[in-house]
Amino acid sequence: MWTLSRTKWVVAMAMLQAFMARAENWPEFRGPTRQGLSSEKDLPLTWSATDNVLWKTTVPGVSWSTPIVWDNRVFLTTATDEGQSCRIVAVDARNGAVVWNKEVIRQVPRKKETRNSYATPTPVTDGERVYACFSDGSFVAVNFNGDIVWTNRDYPFYSQHGLGASPVLSGGLLIMTMDASSEGEDKLIGWQKPWDKSFVVALDIKTGKQRWKTMRGVSRISHGTPTIWTGPNGKPQIVSEAGDVVQGFDRDTGERLWTSDVAGEGKVPSTVVADGLVFTSGGYRGRDSIKAFRLGGQGDLKETNLVWEQKKGINKVPSLIHIKSHVFAVQDTGMASCFKADSGDIVWQERLNGNFSASPVAADGRLYFLDSNGNTTVIEAGPAFKVLSKNPLGEPVQASMAISNGRIYIRTEKHLYCMGKATR
Repeated sequence: MWTLSRTKWVVAMAMLQAFMARAENWPEFRGPTRQGLSSEKDLPLTWSATDNVLWKTTVPGVSWSTPIVWDNRVFLTTATDEGQSCRIVAVDARNGAVVWNKEVIRQVPRKKETRNSYATPTPVTDGERVYACFSDGSFVAVNFNGDIVWTNRDYPFYSQHGLGASPVLSGGLLIMTMDASSEGEDKLIGWQKPWDKSFVVALDIKTGKQRWKTMRGVSRISHGTPTIWTGPNGKPQIVSEAGDVVQGFDRDTGERLWTSDVAGEGKVPSTVVADGLVFTSGGYRGRDSIKAFRLGGQGDLKETNLVWEQKKGINKVPSLIHIKSHVFAVQDTGMASCFKADSGDIVWQERLNGNFSASPVAADGRLYFLDSNGNTTVIEAGPAFKVLSKNPLGEPVQASMAISNGRIYIRTEKHLYCMGKATR
């Protein structure tokens, strides 16, 4: 009998390990590709606050960071004690139980925009540690038990909007954009008046020490998270947009390789790369547009690598998403658009109910648009506008979704929801 039971146990564990190997983690903002794309299948199409909810967990404090997922752990950041206590929370993905909730930094809350929080940057993990950055510019790394491995407080941050970008992991580096503004007497400097103090920094993930720091040149504040593009030469680049510029940096050395011109200050959407192009969006005072630039240039390119520009349907907060030969956007006020990726031509524009801050995600031929009241509109991810479902939660939301292991994670103002098919 013991042999039979042990045999069954070994088989079950082997099946579980094989399944987990196929399941996809969501290790940072916008997922494993940094583009909002998931390879997961068999996701729930419909849900509500009670239907297809595998579990729901109360999350303390205030934060608009996205949950990240690694195997059976979900990690979030939050800020309590009126923003002074910066915390990382680990949740069991199987049942929603809080495994640990640790204060990792104490900060002095500074200026922020109303829609921002004191813990907006999404954390990132490599499966061994969780790395986070908080609104005062402090970095921390913890292991999966919540023990602090290192901290770095060498880059005090101030912005009229607060800190909204998230760090990314690549090549043993934790990379973060620091697009700040002046806290001097003239608060418009770096915000509405360009300056030369913003930079991109890379920390060694083992020690937290600086590996490189590169100044942007003249730019203004921004909240977009960078992404990684590997060119024909096989060398990865950090592609990052700030107010007035979109730029490429050598990932390993930090060398600024190229700069192209965009308009805007306080830009929020993160850059998207696909098919040799980088797609940017935003602007200010009537200079709003979506632009697509050809990647691979060198130096100050101005707009010589501009492929197209579209001045309708511009997303100001949610990021773009590229699927096959199309780019999709949703405006803060709910107008959704589909553009041809190679030309910027409008394929369709349709009104979605609600206002939007969260960036869309896509999986299994579907696009998920999550509005600020927690309502998700699911459409076909293609050139024909077709609504598949509308799913209400009825709670305020600004954080983007996470997708992993056949489940959808939605962080509301007070809760973390895990949506999945009950039979899974």
